[in-house]
Amino acid sequence: MSTAATATKADLKKFFNPSSVALVGATDDLSRFAGKVLMRMTDFGYQGKIYPVNPRFKGQKVRGFECYASVRDLPEAPDHVGVVVPAQHVLGILEDCAARGAKFVTVYTGGFAESGTAEGKALQAEVVALARRSGMRIMGPNCNGMISFVDGFAMTTSATIAGPRRPAGNVGVVSQSGGAGQVNVMWRAQDAGVDVSYQVSCGNSSDLNIIDFIEFMLDDASTDVIMALVEHIPDGRRFMATARRAASIGKPIVMVKLGRTEAGGHAAASHTGAMAGSDDVTDAALKQCGVIRVDDCNELYEMAMLLRAKRIPQGPRTAATTISGGNGVLLVDHGAANGLSWPEYSQKTREELASFLPKMATTANPTDVSNALIGKADLFRRCVETIAADENIDMVIPTYTMTPRADLEAAVEAWKSTTKPMAMLWIGKCNDQPEFTQLTVAATGMPVFRNTLSCVKAVQAAVNYGKFSAANAKRAEPARPAGIDVEAARAMVKRTGGTLTERASKEVLAAYGFPVTRETLAKSAADAVRIATEIGGEVALKIESADIPHKTEAGAIRLHVKGNAAVREAFKAVMAAAKQYKPDATLDGVLVQEMAPAGLEIMLGLVSDPVFGPVVVAGLGGIHVEVLRDLAYRVAPIDHIEARAMLDELRGRKLLDGVRGAAARDVDALCDLIVRLSWLGTDLSNEVAELDVNPLILREQGAGAKVVDALVIGRKD
Repeated sequence: MSTAATATKADLKKFFNPSSVALVGATDDLSRFAGKVLMRMTDFGYQGKIYPVNPRFKGQKVRGFECYASVRDLPEAPDHVGVVVPAQHVLGILEDCAARGAKFVTVYTGGFAESGTAEGKALQAEVVALARRSGMRIMGPNCNGMISFVDGFAMTTSATIAGPRRPAGNVGVVSQSGGAGQVNVMWRAQDAGVDVSYQVSCGNSSDLNIIDFIEFMLDDASTDVIMALVEHIPDGRRFMATARRAASIGKPIVMVKLGRTEAGGHAAASHTGAMAGSDDVTDAALKQCGVIRVDDCNELYEMAMLLRAKRIPQGPRTAATTISGGNGVLLVDHGAANGLSWPEYSQKTREELASFLPKMATTANPTDVSNALIGKADLFRRCVETIAADENIDMVIPTYTMTPRADLEAAVEAWKSTTKPMAMLWIGKCNDQPEFTQLTVAATGMPVFRNTLSCVKAVQAAVNYGKFSAANAKRAEPARPAGIDVEAARAMVKRTGGTLTERASKEVLAAYGFPVTRETLAKSAADAVRIATEIGGEVALKIESADIPHKTEAGAIRLHVKGNAAVREAFKAVMAAAKQYKPDATLDGVLVQEMAPAGLEIMLGLVSDPVFGPVVVAGLGGIHVEVLRDLAYRVAPIDHIEARAMLDELRGRKLLDGVRGAAARDVDALCDLIVRLSWLGTDLSNEVAELDVNPLILREQGAGAKVVDALVIGRKD
């Protein structure tokens, strides 16, 4: 968790729109970083007061502005200070800024925590301490600044803003990287016709971080969509709360989260921990709080192209018009593969279309209007408006290839005449006025795409966002289930410490309402025979030792044992296998346990993610976990609805409904246990590092479930 999480929420209005700015290290030399910053600031059109600071040029003019020796010498407290000096001088400059009453500082200089050195990390820690002590807020170090198209203020070296200033749009850009955030995202978005409100590259995020800037954009009336290129999420819980607020006020966040292949942040002791890579958790967390995650930077502005229009589809029912049958088929194929449906029009719509379309046209969906309609703009518009009015349709995609300007403008007029979501798919060019381009259409506000797959992926993302927003608006905070004894579970974990035995692990689960097998510890073969007789029927014998958490690997387990002689032999065999596997292990005895009834094997687990905290994991047992990694994740705690959504993500989900004559399983009971486990993770986050329930036997509908084996790994700290 970032140190920045301890800071209070920042009012960033003066960060983006300062009345006065100082630049420490200022120079006229455009080969120097500070020279470029000052040049970009003035060329961008900033109208506030500018104070160059550099003792080398005291009393001289730097780019036409009087230069000062120190921030302390400035005639007023600047709202925002840029710092471009060697790392060893940064702290002294920050002390000057704080003494003069500066509100915000952007530190461009590198050589801090990103260096990986102890010195760099210590220096950055001092920067954070100074920010906390003074109340002055700091962006960076190791960053490339910010741009406000809304306020006409830029403090960056980026050549992306060279030339005439772009108009302010309604899409914000947040990143830790400078080059990727400003070029791959912001400039490419503008090049595609998606204008930007604000852009920040916050570098090491020692103090102000991406969440602070997202919060500002949520409160800002100029911004309707946020594009985020993120290397690390500084505070998972705070980020999720911010993202849920974004969804509740209808401001989508679209994110590329880098680092997909990074392994988990800890050495996993349990099976669950070994199976949960950090990206699995991140992916689930983003989905859980309504963030639209995409794979590449182009998808950020392609999603924003559609979302900025603030028309969210109410469902996946899509329609399209086309003058090319092949493009219609391609749309249907890509759409269906991405979750869109292509319903039939109502009888009224088909009749109206037939009344004015050429005879060779179709009234099916997609609607091939044929080449005969080219050049008849009024009929193009009428066609699109008629389809948009159909109650069976949630989204319309007018599709064009080589097209006259009037036909393209007809689609724009149709889009303006309705509130239904639309996206133009324009694959070719304007064949009578080449200067009429995609940018011309985008400038009207209508979403316009050049590629079929990009278009349908954006539509489906908008559909999913709409579903999440609707559900999020109705959902209350997860409620703790009844029948939970938190203190009993906590006491068991603390009393045992480290790795708990299976029996102790089950006691912890039982305190949270989990049904567990009947079992008793046997210290001798005679004990085992007596216990087996009391249980009756077949039993299982397992070694009990905190030093041997994985009994199967040790061969220290025997199943389906029945009869006194068999129980005695099984006891001896289990003890011998354990001693051979780990001679120095402390052996408490052998657990004699009832054999669980037949059912479907389920694996449940908990892991402690370094960013998001306790995470609950669910999957089908056997090959589904071991080979296919068929697992679902959620940040705890969750409710019954979220638990069911986890199960619906599993590739083997149909097994829960019963296949090939097998009975349907008790999904309600399973969801209840997933919820209970999520609360165990939440309540005991300081005591439990990892937890396995493997297997949980899920019986037929109405018959519940039973824990057969479990492992709790306590926190050693």
